[in-house]
Amino acid sequence: MNTKSTSTEPGETMNIALLQILPEQTLEGNLQKGIEACRRAKEQGADIALFPEMWSVGYRIPEDFQALKQSAIETGSPFVTRFGTLARELDMAIGITLLEKHEPLPRNTLCLFDRFGRMVLSYAKVHTCDFGDECRLSPGDDFYVAELDTARGPVKIGAMICYDREFPESARILMLKGAELILVPNACPMEINRLSQLRARAFENMVGIATVNYPAGQPDCNGHSSAFDGIAYRPGEPGSRDTLVVEAGESEGIYMAAFPLKELRDYRKHEVHGNAYRYPQKYAILTSETIDEPFIRPDFGLNRKPGPSTQAGGR
Repeated sequence: MNTKSTSTEPGETMNIALLQILPEQTLEGNLQKGIEACRRAKEQGADIALFPEMWSVGYRIPEDFQALKQSAIETGSPFVTRFGTLARELDMAIGITLLEKHEPLPRNTLCLFDRFGRMVLSYAKVHTCDFGDECRLSPGDDFYVAELDTARGPVKIGAMICYDREFPESARILMLKGAELILVPNACPMEINRLSQLRARAFENMVGIATVNYPAGQPDCNGHSSAFDGIAYRPGEPGSRDTLVVEAGESEGIYMAAFPLKELRDYRKHEVHGNAYRYPQKYAILTSETIDEPFIRPDFGLNRKPGPSTQAGGR
């Protein structure tokens, strides 16, 4: 595990526990293992505990649509609300992930409970992987930011899920909506290029980003949960700095990411990134729905509602 520490005083950090753990074979098994992991995270000083992608089913997406729908649960189900009760008991926020019951097809969802057990954020993955098993899921509609009340004070939290991170627009929208920290549940191989994406999203938006992946042993996953604090320059230090807070290895475990929140807020007040010098009036093409070669994919958007445009390849 690679770690970097920051020179902050007590009370200036926000501790996020990355629960890099293997799922069980049943919903009840994942509930019990998840509860135990949260208790251990609290013992280690976590303010927020975050699960990897679709923890309720261990990121299993059946090919059979009936089986898929049967494995989905509601955000108000006993599995989800138990983590709300636990959050209140532990005085710690919990980001629990699930295959959410939804029509016409289930969604890939994160629910964030604050330390009082209130659900303050429910986010469904916008960029579902249409080229893989997620072609059988419904995408989310938008990106959201919530103010999370923690024992260290309030913080503005947003969320992306896995493939969302590969679109600069995801983190940019969250930054524009006020996010200071972004939670990223994940289920895929984390290698140099994907880690570089997260580093870039943090740097260019001046936000902290915490990503938790399944460890080695979960199909198509290899651990390497990570966190980046988004602070590229520090007064009194020459040049730029590595924004890496923590990078786990491949093994199962709980990895703590300490974000220097006060320092990040001070940094955002004077640095040149984020929304300081943008020219949005020049970005109209970014909202165009036209897709031209070489980017036309026949499997894109097959499970999506038609948009206002039906131009080449996109619908």
